[in-house]
Amino acid sequence: MSSTNISRRALLKLAAGTGLLYSLEGCGLLGRERPGNRIEADRLLINGRIATQDERRSFAEALAIRGDRIVATGSTDDLLKYRGARTTIIDLGGRTVIPGLNDSHLHVIRGGLNYNLELRWDGVPSLADAMRMLKEQARRTPPPQWVRVVGGWSEFQFAERRMPTLDELNEAAPDTPVFVLHLYDRALLNRAAVQAIGYTKDTPEPPGGIIERDKAGNPTGLLIAKPNAVILYATLAKGPKLAYEDQINSSRHFMRELNRLGVTSVIDAGGGYQNYPDDYAVVSELARRNELTVRIAYNLFTQRPKQERDDFAKWVRMTKPGTGNDYYRMNGAGEMLVFSAADFEDFLEPRPDLVPVMEQELKDVVTLLVHNRWPFRLHATYNESITRFLNVFESVNREVPFGGLRWFFDHAETITPQNIERVKALGGGVAIQHRMAYQGEYFIERYGKDIAAHSPPVKRLLEMGVPVGAGTDGTRVASYNPFASLYWLVTGKTVGGTQLYPESNRLSRMEALRLYTVGSTWFSNEDNAKGSLVPGQLADLAVLSADYFSIPEEQIKRLESVLTIVGGNVVYGTGEFTRHAPPPLPVSPDWSPVSAYGGYGAPLHRETFRQVQAPTLITTENTGQSLVVPLRCDCFAF
Repeated sequence: MSSTNISRRALLKLAAGTGLLYSLEGCGLLGRERPGNRIEADRLLINGRIATQDERRSFAEALAIRGDRIVATGSTDDLLKYRGARTTIIDLGGRTVIPGLNDSHLHVIRGGLNYNLELRWDGVPSLADAMRMLKEQARRTPPPQWVRVVGGWSEFQFAERRMPTLDELNEAAPDTPVFVLHLYDRALLNRAAVQAIGYTKDTPEPPGGIIERDKAGNPTGLLIAKPNAVILYATLAKGPKLAYEDQINSSRHFMRELNRLGVTSVIDAGGGYQNYPDDYAVVSELARRNELTVRIAYNLFTQRPKQERDDFAKWVRMTKPGTGNDYYRMNGAGEMLVFSAADFEDFLEPRPDLVPVMEQELKDVVTLLVHNRWPFRLHATYNESITRFLNVFESVNREVPFGGLRWFFDHAETITPQNIERVKALGGGVAIQHRMAYQGEYFIERYGKDIAAHSPPVKRLLEMGVPVGAGTDGTRVASYNPFASLYWLVTGKTVGGTQLYPESNRLSRMEALRLYTVGSTWFSNEDNAKGSLVPGQLADLAVLSADYFSIPEEQIKRLESVLTIVGGNVVYGTGEFTRHAPPPLPVSPDWSPVSAYGGYGAPLHRETFRQVQAPTLITTENTGQSLVVPLRCDCFAF
């Protein structure tokens, strides 16, 4: 059929379904709305305070969605013109709405495979609570499974301001193996875990780590990362894995937990023991089933020391950046490019000196990537390492020009203004995470308060015009909770309350939010697709439990979403929005910690009780139109 024979109505339907509506309107192919020829919204959100994150940082009262895109924002009265016979109207009751949060560095794929296995201490306020949870979970965990606490916590968040002892772990779980990971520096194993793994007095010291021993030479259960965390992750990898269908369920639950916290997009940074394509089978299956509730742009992380170039040469032939769709797409290389460039931070240990061969190994890989137009990211903690990395990048650029290729450093805690200028000159960016919120006290002890005050130099990066995106680096050091990261950006404090940053290196709430929305889109080359609640962009948003812009600073880290929408579809809802939410998702296996505790701040968010506006949804018989009538009720905020 020729284009001249396609009716306007058919073209409108096709364009809305494929996301082309707005470009067609802009070209004049459909024209603007006029009487008798108006666009009908699928959803109208009214009576809210919508932070659009447009260039003017403006607020709107209402928002219209058609298909997976935003049609319009404005006042409630103005947007009611988009109401049709099948429009669902949701009264926000004055709640604050933000664009869906976009984590520029999260290990969501690996984290999803293990989420149902892990007992999360993220946000737990006391060691007493944490140990109660561990003891209860040990009783319900069947052999040969372990109880695993894998990152996302710091002893400074606890009222007791200390870690558990090995004696406490052994008392809480005398028979069930327990593995507790603490940042990048150590792991605590009870006696049952030591026996399950097979560590004995005859076990040799592994490369890159220390097995602490008693006077008789027997392992005590303390593993120390020195000079790197290989021993910690290699030991963790010895534990039983979930069955494939349980990994599917686990990944869905992790995404739903992220949805509860307002996250709608992530850039997956790969990770150790995450091989491509084998360990991507679960997330690829969920993408095929259309069961992703978080948009994922993923980077490929090499797994074989001294064979990194071979890995990337193979992957260049298998796939390319942009392969996929708006929900699941390949993004490029990293955060590990070569093992010799790994400067993983353990602030209890001195800064590592990278080996001399690093430059040539890194140059070989980066040259391959730039030649094939692959964006890349690189883990970089220390300015000394960054200087050497930039020397390599500038050398490659002289031979194979970057030419606008998007690349960036992750973390960059101690980067200097001089190196920021070099990053900008090469067209790079910096993705920052709130790792210092969990390790700031250790950093101060080693390097001092003056250096800590600008580690990382967030304000300076922005002032110098370098693209900056915010994230968490969850799940093995910092927590995956974006509001804990926003709290850190706004207050400059650690989770333990230590003041890291003066006002000169802290952000306003609006600008911190912008790093988590618009800012992060640069890092997956999706600047014009999402990040703002404006016409034409993807309809990804979160309705918050309280007003982010006005609540006391200490309450920011306890925010969550009460309604999360991805691509125009509700993926999470609670309280007054429960009726819009998808059905509950069973947890498998049934002994999983998720079935008992849930996620971030489990002892708090499961027991928080507050009064909310609870609207009743009424569908009129003659039109099928949904209306909302506010009622008062008391609801649990799960």
